[in-house]
Amino acid sequence: MTTPSWTAAAFYRAVWRWHFYAGLVCAPFLVVLAVTGAIYLFNDEINDLVYPDLRFAAPSGHAATLEEMARSALSDYPGGKVTRIDTPRAEGRSVEIFVTPAAGEPRRVFLDPGTGRVLGSYVYTRTLVGFADVAHGSLMLGTFGDAVVELAACWGFILSITGLYLWWPRGGRRIMSALVPRWSLSGRALWKEWHAAIGTWTAVLIMFLILTGLPWANIWGDLLRRGIDVAGIGYPASHRGHGAAITSTPTVKQATDGAGPWTMDNAVPPQSGAHAHHGGPASGATHGAARPVGVDRVAQVVAAQGMAAPYRLNLPRGASGTYIVFSYPDQPEGQRTLYVDQYSGEVLDDVRFADYGIAAKAVELGVQLHMGNYFGRLNQIVMLVPCLGIIVLALTGPYMWWRRRPKGRLGAPKVLAVPSLRTLAILVLGMGLVFPLAGASLLICLLVDHFARRPWRRLARMG
Repeated sequence: MTTPSWTAAAFYRAVWRWHFYAGLVCAPFLVVLAVTGAIYLFNDEINDLVYPDLRFAAPSGHAATLEEMARSALSDYPGGKVTRIDTPRAEGRSVEIFVTPAAGEPRRVFLDPGTGRVLGSYVYTRTLVGFADVAHGSLMLGTFGDAVVELAACWGFILSITGLYLWWPRGGRRIMSALVPRWSLSGRALWKEWHAAIGTWTAVLIMFLILTGLPWANIWGDLLRRGIDVAGIGYPASHRGHGAAITSTPTVKQATDGAGPWTMDNAVPPQSGAHAHHGGPASGATHGAARPVGVDRVAQVVAAQGMAAPYRLNLPRGASGTYIVFSYPDQPEGQRTLYVDQYSGEVLDDVRFADYGIAAKAVELGVQLHMGNYFGRLNQIVMLVPCLGIIVLALTGPYMWWRRRPKGRLGAPKVLAVPSLRTLAILVLGMGLVFPLAGASLLICLLVDHFARRPWRRLARMG
């Protein structure tokens, strides 16, 4: 029995088969990512609509101090702690204070910046935007959910590539004619044309959306960060370490619950205390009797350094922690991070966007474009297009399969030829280098597919 040759037709059928399986498995996850992403694109607009009494405050000539507002925020939560204060983003906006109660879930308390009066509070994950935010990153399943999201996103990118290959006009048909569905068709043929055309029009934006979102993924993002740091084009080397061991000191992400720029997440903040900023760890004896300077003093330091509101003021976590203040505007060029000693009020470090390496700058730019922030409403609309495209593609693909599948059978595209071991090795290796998690999953799928077809091949020979 001769083995079928690996022809162009066989390759097309193989790509179709991979596209089919990947689309069928990933479609539900991609719909979740697209819907939650679309919601978060308009997070401010949604929150303003749902919680106007919390988000807005009448302008006032008087301004309450941050200390006063922090005490007010804790009035309903005895034994609680303030972990972060977000100053108003514009006149007429409220102050947002993050409170960790002695018991129960963390709350976000909103206050009038003029009077210091509490306007109300909520648990972020119980809001529509908060639910969408967490579901978009981890499906509400923690680290495991993060891996599932990363896997689905990587395969979404691969689906876009394979979809473009399958769509590419053949048999004398012109590209422009393939971009517009033919209304003369009907049934499954019309659905197929719409699926292909919408996929083609949105493919580039979908791939951009995925690539700019992957830096947040645990595996892909960590590898990217490590790679660009080693290459010297990520977090600035001149600001690394601060004399503290990474294994013994919380990262910026851990110390602020991820409140800052992506580039800063794995940075090690300097420690408070007389010796911390001279290369040694802060000892309990150094600041045992000292008292923190307080958020009002930090606000004065921040103002003296030329950092204007709005900013995110993160309070120290522990005796050697620092105040970490982020300026995190929609345009990343204005990003800035200040570390302030909690006992002396001294500025221990000042990291600006200009200090980032070229790759870190590109990631930060991509992040703001991904979230629809960089150029306002138009940015939101542009990023909404691939979200809607993903939803349509993830629904029309399975629908077409359901209509054409034989009753009681899966109806996957049949294999015309089996690729050589060398071809498979190159495919898995190439995918693994770009998308490690997707490469590993492809290897598993290929092994399952190979062993699942062995009994059928034996029966074919016997027949």
